Amino acid sequence: MPTVHEAVEVELVLDAGAAVGESPVWDAERRELLWVDIPRGLVHRLEPATGRDEPLTVGQPVGAVGLRASGGLVLAVRDGFGLLDAGSREVRLVQCVEADRPGSRMNDGKCDPAGRFWAGTMAIDETPHAGALYRLDTDLQVRKVVPNATMPNGLDWSLDENTVYYVDSLEAGIDVFDYDPESTALINRRRLVDIPPTEGMPDGLTVDAEGFVWVALWGGSALHRYTPDGRLDTVVKLPVTQVTSCTFGGADLDELYVTTAAEGLAGESLRRQPLAGGVFRFRPGSRGRAPRLFGG
Repeated sequence: MPTVHEAVEVELVLDAGAAVGESPVWDAERRELLWVDIPRGLVHRLEPATGRDEPLTVGQPVGAVGLRASGGLVLAVRDGFGLLDAGSREVRLVQCVEADRPGSRMNDGKCDPAGRFWAGTMAIDETPHAGALYRLDTDLQVRKVVPNATMPNGLDWSLDENTVYYVDSLEAGIDVFDYDPESTALINRRRLVDIPPTEGMPDGLTVDAEGFVWVALWGGSALHRYTPDGRLDTVVKLPVTQVTSCTFGGADLDELYVTTAAEGLAGESLRRQPLAGGVFRFRPGSRGRAPRLFGG
């Protein structure tokens, strides 16, 4: 049976009230947590030691953020891929994505071991198979990697870099691909974990230093940790229902930071979970891996 950790072990780091908090990334150099509020078009820098949180408005919805090896940030914004130079507050759109589809936007994303930035698109009205997973290479060229996606979300690589874990949220599970780091091809897609709708919808994910997969469950008030072969190992309960993503941080990468959402909650449902949209943290007893840098 999996270990169940109750919500009392989870600490609120920031009462952010985010509409849809997402894409947490640990900046080890500055000891800060980067995260986004998608519909509000905000990129946040949170200093957990002091509670200071600085939002930056990027001018359009932003689905994901990553760190650049040269400094600054790489972003997946509504219209495509953008770069934010160190010290700047202006995002440069370097590649438009799906400019012919005004009803779509970019969603979650992450850097791969070779320093490329992957992010998906989805229809704002969640039309099935209207999106795709894209990759921004270090030469700023874009490749479509997975077509016909609906809501591409969580993404990460195994310890040996030969497997990619991937969530298309409305497909109710975690899939895996075989991955060739040289050709960057994703092949042999197959189901690793089925997640019943009663347990929530899979959202963002991260792989820890032991190779286990942590996935956030929107509507499930929880994080699940799975073994590399898909067995449920740990359940962590949170005091909010809409859990969106997670990443390891802290000086020893032994703290798991969790983003959540308040969008769509009102009345009694919001009164029952006043911390919805907050950023949480707990120590799971495992460590994470240092974040990969775009261009690194």
